Parts: sequence; structure tokens; C-alpha cells
Amino acid sequence: MVHDTIEVAAPLREVYDQWTQFEEFPSFMDGVEEVRQLDDRLCHWRTRIAGATREFDTEIVDQLPDERIAWRTVGGDVKQKGVVTFERVDDEHTRVRLAMEVEPSGVTDRAAKAMGVLESRIEGDLRRFKRFIEDRDRATGGWRGRLRPADSAGGTTPADPATPPDDAPPRSTGAGPPYSGPM
Repeated sequence: MVHDTIEVAAPLREVYDQWTQFEEFPSFMDGVEEVRQLDDRLCHWRTRIAGATREFDTEIVDQLPDERIAWRTVGGDVKQKGVVTFERVDDEHTRVRLAMEVEPSGVTDRAAKAMGVLESRIEGDLRRFKRFIEDRDRATGGWRGRLRPADSAGGTTPADPATPPDDAPPRSTGAGPPYSGPM
């Protein structure tokens, strides 16, 4: 498991809302060429790293506005899972924590893992995300709906009774493209 944390000079809601704009990820994630939102839970990714292009799908397994987004791959040649959490520091600052587990799929992936390449990528992606959101007056869009683990394709976790009901409006993005999500 690899993880990193960064503090962003923007309010919690803005930081969270921007992170839900997965189709914007190529703007700050190294090697991500395209992310397409297929529906509320599923995204299709195309990456190009060290000359190798990979395509895969991810499923959002848990999403709680202003707190966390967890995902896992469900198709393609990449096996990963992770979670990004958001913590209010004060009215104008937010702490973002990203943790990922990636299963190496070959000799090159195992060598990259041994050399700490994933850790460096995550650190760089978080720094670029920080610049991306801090250079704007507001998020490019946002989605505030709740996705529970029990509702995912392989989910068996019961819904948390302390969470509000699922009566959120459909995904919308304001000025940016539709929601499309991490990993």
C-alpha cells in the first residue's frame, strides 16, 4: 500500500468537488491520457506509462461527500484499489490523503514497484492537483451523491445507518465535464 498526504489552500467542498471531476484527471495526473465516466460508479481509463498504453475500468465502491472516495478496478489489465480522503483543516485549507494498492502485472511493474515509482507518481499527482485547484476560483464541477459499498457490483457491506438517504440530485458539473472518477 502506498500513500501520501497534501494540504490544499482551498475549502473542503471545493477540493472534494474538484476531485469528483474524474475527466479532469489528465490535467494533473502523469500518464493518464483519458478518463471517461460511464455512469455514476464506472469509469474507463486510458494510461500511457513508459511507452505502454493500458486501458481499464474502475468502480467507485464508496463515496461520501466531503469525506472519501474509494475505488477498485473491475476490468482491463490493471489491478488496483484505493481511497482518497478529505479533511477540513480550517475554512480555507483541506488535507487530502491518497492511498493505493497496485498489483504488479509483469517484470516492468515489479521493478517499478521496487524502485518506488508509484510513490513518486502519487506525490507528483497530488502536488499537481494542489496547483490545479489553487489556481482556480472554484471547482470545475462537482457531484455530491452518496454511493455505498453494498450497492457496488461485488459489495456486501451493509449500508451505514448513520448516513443520510440517497436523495441526491443527478450528477452535474457546472462548468466542467461530467463526473468521472479516480481510479
